[in-house]
Amino acid sequence: MRTYSIITGTGSYIPEKIVPNSNFMNHQFYDSNGILLPQSNEEIIRKFQEITGINTRRYVDDNLVASDIGFFAAQKALKDSGLNPENLDYIIVAHNFGDVKINNRRSDFVPSLAARIKNKLGIKNPKCVAHDLPFGCPGWLQGVIQADYLIHSGEVQHVLVIGNETLSRISDPHDRDSMIYADGAGAVIVKAAYFDRPIGILSHAVRSDTIDHSKLLWMGSSYNPNYPGNDLFLKMNGNALYKYALRYVPEVVKESLDKAGLHLSDVSKLLIHQANAKMDYAILQEVCKLYGIKNIPYDIMPMTIHELGNSSVATIPTLLDLLVHNKLPEHKVKSGDNIIKVSLGAGMNINAMVYRMP
Repeated sequence: MRTYSIITGTGSYIPEKIVPNSNFMNHQFYDSNGILLPQSNEEIIRKFQEITGINTRRYVDDNLVASDIGFFAAQKALKDSGLNPENLDYIIVAHNFGDVKINNRRSDFVPSLAARIKNKLGIKNPKCVAHDLPFGCPGWLQGVIQADYLIHSGEVQHVLVIGNETLSRISDPHDRDSMIYADGAGAVIVKAAYFDRPIGILSHAVRSDTIDHSKLLWMGSSYNPNYPGNDLFLKMNGNALYKYALRYVPEVVKESLDKAGLHLSDVSKLLIHQANAKMDYAILQEVCKLYGIKNIPYDIMPMTIHELGNSSVATIPTLLDLLVHNKLPEHKVKSGDNIIKVSLGAGMNINAMVYRMP
């Protein structure tokens, strides 16, 4: 019998506020030099939709912050697993901006979001360690990787890993790229299990490129030169990010499969960070090239970006929750299926994990 890390419960919080692309028709969009874009908003939005695949996204209500929706997702994951919260050994919360209020764009990190969620869950156990993990969009998956390491230490049995973000609060209303961003939260319970065959987390791979690629995503002023105040907003070099992703993400996916002793043909589902539909499809094509596969199996890649947008650390756990609870009609998983989870984001960081359904 060997120790494996398995997911025993999932949960997500999808905000109720639906924001369609038409919501941006009256915005004024500027380029990075502060020059008003000459195209009509109709043309800007049409091109945006063609590239990203996003039709709508979700925003949280004004009275909610990231730790609130992380708490909602955690409650669902705990209920799904049947675990008493007092038996948790760790709570790891992935995010990038802390709790950002509707009327104050400053990041609020103290106390940690993990501590806030532990408090909301009413957990009294002082041995339950609660800490945050800022790692860009791959933060939630990195949290699961850390949970796996903790479990293999032999001292940890149960880890709650949450990804929560409210990107709508740090989106520049004058930057067309900000139409990508959305809010959401997802959570899982990772448990130590003992089997005589490989199950649960089989392998993972991570890379971090900070010399030439650390500034593909950054915080900066509004593109509107007349924007009042000194708020900072999330910015990105979309073209360079796209090229980086196609160059390196396939290699990390293959590395994780190689570690597990598997071929791409052994994979039932690919859960990829929901950042840009065109980019995600292109990444799958590049992965297939590494294996000499000409007929691209697009059906292995469920997508939520069209309706939910890019909620950063929440995209993969939300996708996983919808998948395992049969809320994606065209996608099913069963015991023994191999799933790859892969993400990339600010840092730049990339990670991938191979998971076999128990």
